[in-house]
Amino acid sequence: MSEKVKEIATEDFQRTKVLAQNAVRSGAYLYPIKGIAYFFTHRSLWKPLISILAPTVTLGLGVTAFMFAFTYPPQAAVLTVLNGPLAALTTILLVLSESSIIFSVLSKSFLIDGALIDTFDGTLVSRNMTGIVSEGRQIRPGSDPISKLGKIIKRPFAKFTLKAIIRYFMYLPLSFIPVIGTVLFIILQGRKFGPSAHERYFQLKQMSSRQKEEFVEKRKAAYTSFGVPAVLLELVPVAGVFFAFTNTVGAALWAADLEQHNTTAPGLRDQAKKAE
Repeated sequence: MSEKVKEIATEDFQRTKVLAQNAVRSGAYLYPIKGIAYFFTHRSLWKPLISILAPTVTLGLGVTAFMFAFTYPPQAAVLTVLNGPLAALTTILLVLSESSIIFSVLSKSFLIDGALIDTFDGTLVSRNMTGIVSEGRQIRPGSDPISKLGKIIKRPFAKFTLKAIIRYFMYLPLSFIPVIGTVLFIILQGRKFGPSAHERYFQLKQMSSRQKEEFVEKRKAAYTSFGVPAVLLELVPVAGVFFAFTNTVGAALWAADLEQHNTTAPGLRDQAKKAE
């Protein structure tokens, strides 16, 4: 039995090692940082964020203040028993995570959905990807990337689904495990966040559900490595809304690089049209 356990542990370790190596080689973890730099140096991309800034910041402050006032004390009491001196830190991370998911549900459902689409498309246009953007919206003449964006033909960013919320709370108990549990929780959230950041790209490429699944499966390490730092950035209270936009910019930059380096499946759009 002990030999079998060792064999399984070795296989799991090797599988994890390969995934980690693929994640590092992909460089996808750099795109959230690239998104911040690109956003700051391209002022035209600020317009969608500025248009919704005041109500979104107010919402973020309200949600975070409410969660710390009413949920921090009872959760800290429970985690003190389980985590000891680390309870203060793990409870803060837990409440921030809870605040983040509630804020994301509310803001992306009611406030910033359209602004994120404009940011993603505008970033692609600024990278001379007008052709692919035209698959999802009208393009107007001009030089400013955001001003060139016309009427949206297809709206891709799905609002938070019940399944996503249930999955979040299923993973939440991991946060009660000292240190390693919080790390696992962030990784699991990042694994789901990565592909969702490219939903607009998948739509513009006219990928079917099966093609999208295959595309993501081949790059699951890269998507996780993108998702983990992106999730951590969006956990920052209030500023998380700013990072939602820079993460969107980073995702669009990655999509542009995929296009330029021809790493997407050849003839994918034609295949999708035939499938229809």
